[in-house]
Amino acid sequence: MNSIELKIENKVAYITLNRPEVFNSFNREMALKLQSVFDDCEANSEVRAIVLSGNGKAFCAGQDLKEVTSPELNPGFKKILEEHYNPIIKRIRSIRKPIICAVNGVAAGAGANIALACDIVVAHEKVSFIQAFSLIGLVPDSAGTYFLPRLIGFHKAQALAMLGDKVSAEEAEKIGMIYKVIPLENFNDEVQKLALKLANMPTKALGMIKELFNSSMTNTLEEQLDMESKYQIVAAQSKDYAEGVTAFIEKRKPNFKGR
Repeated sequence: MNSIELKIENKVAYITLNRPEVFNSFNREMALKLQSVFDDCEANSEVRAIVLSGNGKAFCAGQDLKEVTSPELNPGFKKILEEHYNPIIKRIRSIRKPIICAVNGVAAGAGANIALACDIVVAHEKVSFIQAFSLIGLVPDSAGTYFLPRLIGFHKAQALAMLGDKVSAEEAEKIGMIYKVIPLENFNDEVQKLALKLANMPTKALGMIKELFNSSMTNTLEEQLDMESKYQIVAAQSKDYAEGVTAFIEKRKPNFKGR
């Protein structure tokens, strides 16, 4: 059984974590495979949006603890972080295509933080998020201490990291942790609609928007204004901008090509 499933349809790459028997927890094979699939999606010009989800009842329960407690299999935390999770987070943020995380079940530990690193995060009403690290004597990884305080504020994020409280999907939307809660009965259809919308938008501009928001985490105001100016000039020279303006003048729907 493949630990990562990939389906490309209508310019959307659907990536699915596929270890449902262990709630899609990561072992070394799955972590390396996910990196490889992300690389393939980035290189494939036919892919203009990505959806990351999980098979079964969970999105991802984080690290497979059986692996780290096995004398034969345990790669060690240094290797797990430097070769598994950190490269996954870096890929999510560097791919110049929109990534939706469709959280289909519990997202815990590294699973929660991988979800929060994505560009747009949606979940159904039965989903919960949990920073489970402190409950077994660990600290958050996979950029949890980077993204969570920026999403929901310093004190709220620190409390969740220390206490390991479960956060429902409704609460996650309310506090700005995720974009939207989607009713369970419509979840797959609405995720597909959102992915198709993004796949038919000006991909080059979306990629630059992503880079601008990445840089806004550390840039000064002057640096960000300068970067916006440079990127706007590039965007204004794109074929998609020309198409967007022409379509607006002609009062028709634009046909963006991602160029």
